[in-house]
Amino acid sequence: MPKTRTSSKAKDHPGKSPEVWARWGVMLGGAVIVLAGWAAYANSFAGPFLFDDLDSIPGNPTIRHLSPIWSALWAPPSAGSAGRPLLNLSFALNYACGGLNVWGYHLINLIIHLLAGLTLFGIVRRTLQNWVKLPAVAGDAPTTMLSPAIPALAVALLWTLHPLQTESVSYVSQRAESLMGLFYLLTLYAFIRYAEEGRTRQAVYSIIFYLLGVASKEMIVTAPVAVLLYDRTFVSGTFREAWRRRWKYYALLASPWLLLGYQLAGVHARGAGLNVGGSWWEYALMEGRVVVRYLGLAIWPHPLVFDYGRGVDPASWAEAPYVVVVLLLVAVVAWLLFRPSAPGSGSRAAGFAGAWFFLILAPTSSVVAVSNLPMAEHRLYVPLAGVVAVVALGIYQWLGNRSALVWLALAAGAGALTAVRNEDYRTALRMWTVTAEQQPENARVQTNLGDALEAAGQPAEAEKHFAKAVALRPDYPEGHFNQGNFLLRQNRAEEAVEPCEAALRLKPDYAQAHYVLGVGLLHLGREAAAFEQFAAALRVQPDYVDVHHTLAGALAMSGRMDEALAHYEIALRLQPGEPFLQIEVANFLSHMGRSGEAMAHYQAAERIDPGSLPVHFAIGNALFELRKFQEAADQYAAAVRISPDFADARNNLGNCLAEMGRFDEAQAQYEAVLQLRPGDDQARSNLAQLQASRAENTRH
Repeated sequence: MPKTRTSSKAKDHPGKSPEVWARWGVMLGGAVIVLAGWAAYANSFAGPFLFDDLDSIPGNPTIRHLSPIWSALWAPPSAGSAGRPLLNLSFALNYACGGLNVWGYHLINLIIHLLAGLTLFGIVRRTLQNWVKLPAVAGDAPTTMLSPAIPALAVALLWTLHPLQTESVSYVSQRAESLMGLFYLLTLYAFIRYAEEGRTRQAVYSIIFYLLGVASKEMIVTAPVAVLLYDRTFVSGTFREAWRRRWKYYALLASPWLLLGYQLAGVHARGAGLNVGGSWWEYALMEGRVVVRYLGLAIWPHPLVFDYGRGVDPASWAEAPYVVVVLLLVAVVAWLLFRPSAPGSGSRAAGFAGAWFFLILAPTSSVVAVSNLPMAEHRLYVPLAGVVAVVALGIYQWLGNRSALVWLALAAGAGALTAVRNEDYRTALRMWTVTAEQQPENARVQTNLGDALEAAGQPAEAEKHFAKAVALRPDYPEGHFNQGNFLLRQNRAEEAVEPCEAALRLKPDYAQAHYVLGVGLLHLGREAAAFEQFAAALRVQPDYVDVHHTLAGALAMSGRMDEALAHYEIALRLQPGEPFLQIEVANFLSHMGRSGEAMAHYQAAERIDPGSLPVHFAIGNALFELRKFQEAADQYAAAVRISPDFADARNNLGNCLAEMGRFDEAQAQYEAVLQLRPGDDQARSNLAQLQASRAENTRH
């Protein structure tokens, strides 16, 4: 037999094994997901805080400090991160790194989303590699270890770029959904590794990921069921066998349900639960229409709506066709899952994808009402993977490797639509304008559009939308409240009283309405009535920091100093990281002659925000009153470095320098003030006095 000649070069550089090629394919697929996702969301970073973001981030005092750590875990009830400690901690970490710079929050949201996309890629690839063998397609090359990465990439890329995901990524406070979604997927991924390798460590990771998801959002409740269903469908073949092999794992995986029960204890007060806003069966009927709409958006994501409205529609026969469609789809899914077939068969895989969709939606789209928002696109964040998998793998089974052009075209289109949708998140005015065009009868949208118009300097237009919200829903307490709050902000306190009182007639325990009504009455000189409203607000919400703050100032103006100090102390305890509150308390203490305590609060304000112009200016004023001229000059100089055009700081710096006998430097500061404000009589008078003093000193 003739010998085959092998060159020394070939010996030195042997060809790569299929495993190596597979590893390179996985790395390339991951890079494609990351780069494509980044490109689709590159225009989302400038979007402002919107709607629920305001209570969860700027209005959430618990994120403003990381020590003690447990205080950063528990948000106030009004925040969307309430009962979600890991979510709240993530906002606190964002705040610690960049304050309220919204860019950083968007960056973390996108990183979470990309990690979720990579995890989904791993789940689908390992499922296809180990348990589901796609049938060969005529004309394709023989199956290799690289091939599972191709359809897995199709699924993960389409899911990552799908426009429906924008609400969970570009809407900052919906990090709740994407963070929970990441841990949901990681829980399953770690289980798959456990099933592959049998290592206890992987099982522990799966349980830890689930526990972290529980601390992110309650909707992860179904993850143990999804993992068990995956085990039965692809690995063990039956529920009995899955339980026999891994009963200890499942018992531990389900144990965080105890924590979930604790977290859900107050969920009824947040507008969720059985018979909230209507009967459970009315909500279930309405959710039939919602689920069909979700499926439609998964296939054709247009139009996307930021706020679909609130409340439960009255039950009617009009809902019956949608309920029938959902029941038929559930029956088909059950048939695919449970008809006699081998584990990992195509029918079982399709059944699992359908069950994934319905199972994860079940907590919010069945009988448990979410009265404030019965339909929301962010709830499709994880369920969407089931629909995308059926579509992408169906195309792959039909066309084989030739399907690459199809799903690449779909991915490009999805990415482009995502970028277009992100433009709506660029400003609050644009988002609420678009949403009002889609939902003109939605009172909540109208009132939020009013807020956006007011912020944009269009109060006359804003007033029309506040009035429209009240006209659309006279029984909507928030509509009346927002109208009253708007009128108060426009210095129309007398007009603001009636809408606030209307809100309280509809919702007597409305703490914010009590507070705004109290502020309005205070402006009208009705002090006793205002104090009654503040007290009512605190009975409903004892930790309402704005009430304590405002009440402290009002009591101080009335000469009730001890009571004022008590409320200032409560406000500081609730919001210790607010520098301007520290300064106000310091000014109050200084007025009371307690200079040492006042200085401690001034210094606290400086530690909290060392680059703040008002902080340096206020501390300088306090030190000047104490005749600590050098220290005061240092504070004024710091203010001038931050803002060279700050004339008041230059004037006061000149005063300090004059007191210390540094006349030339003082004169330079007064002259700088007069260059900035030629008509500044105080600076002109100070300069004249300085020149007179210098002349007097020269004569002597």
